[in-house]
Amino acid sequence: MAFEKITLRMNQAVFDGVFPGAVLLFSINAKIVFHKAFGMANIYEKTKMTRKNIFDLASLTKPLATTLAIAKIMEDNPRLLDRNIGSILKEFKPSDKAKITIDMLLRHTSGYPAHREYFKEVFNSKKNPRLCFRDYLVDQDLENKIGTKQVYSDLGFMVLAWIIEIMVSQRLDEYVCDQIYRPLGIKHLFFIPMEKRKQMIKTYGDKLVATQACPWRKRLLVGEVDDENAWAAGGVEGHAGLFGDAFSVFILCCELMGALQGNPSKVLNRAVINRLVQKKGNNEKVAGFDTPSRINSSAGHFFSAASIGHLGFTGTSFWMDPESSLIVILLTNRIHPSRSNEGIKKFRPQIHDLITAELT
Repeated sequence: MAFEKITLRMNQAVFDGVFPGAVLLFSINAKIVFHKAFGMANIYEKTKMTRKNIFDLASLTKPLATTLAIAKIMEDNPRLLDRNIGSILKEFKPSDKAKITIDMLLRHTSGYPAHREYFKEVFNSKKNPRLCFRDYLVDQDLENKIGTKQVYSDLGFMVLAWIIEIMVSQRLDEYVCDQIYRPLGIKHLFFIPMEKRKQMIKTYGDKLVATQACPWRKRLLVGEVDDENAWAAGGVEGHAGLFGDAFSVFILCCELMGALQGNPSKVLNRAVINRLVQKKGNNEKVAGFDTPSRINSSAGHFFSAASIGHLGFTGTSFWMDPESSLIVILLTNRIHPSRSNEGIKKFRPQIHDLITAELT
């Protein structure tokens, strides 16, 4: 199939300024039926986007790194989701957050606020950045009573990265690489720690997609995590910091899809994954993943209620539907060169609807 309408719609989105460039990949039954690049990876360097370009995946870090790391740990700790953070992190024992469970952090019901600009204070502190962030997480006032309200929170996933590090004695980036990405043969899904940034830029060069011209850092960001808190923490955090290309995301999504459909997986435990994606109450988000919203879903109108996915602030997303075996990965640089561009909010559901219409 040529999918001419989809190609035309993607090119039109570039022309209309929805994003400077993008890579779109979708598959049925784990077979890629469309994988094309559009527009530019860097408008200043006039770098053309290719299928091999590497994006700042932003909050796709949450499901594709942090959540899967917790899933691996759960294989030997089946009651992990019910453990409270005070039993793992001694710093939380005397606080009002001690009874927050790992499940609450994954489902965004911990009571933590959505976001705080810790990076400003951390950047000016002489203390180790990661330790400084952790002090803020311990001292942060909760916005809601524990376990009562679902509020999407970066801060909760920063706590999860800390928990992972304590439980496995490895930093998040090292653990997911050793336990998940490398065993699957995934080479282009990684974090870029600040100490390795120069080396990574030298290695990947023009493959790294530019994001914003950051007014705070006073430079165009290339191979440097866009999220300020993740950047100030050294490039590796539980809510942001993962980089990758569309094909690498696809390989990982296929493993997830297999687990959801009851098929064997090389690295994921099917029972664990299916436990994570069970809904609780009226909450739309499951543990570590989004599900299609009841109104104005970014996945459009045709993904089933069993679907899971996630969005990234930089213009990235993935959605997978175990009922139709459809995977859609849309990676864009919509914040290049400015975060003010929000045209992708209308575009995402449109392109997902067009894809499902073309396939049926």
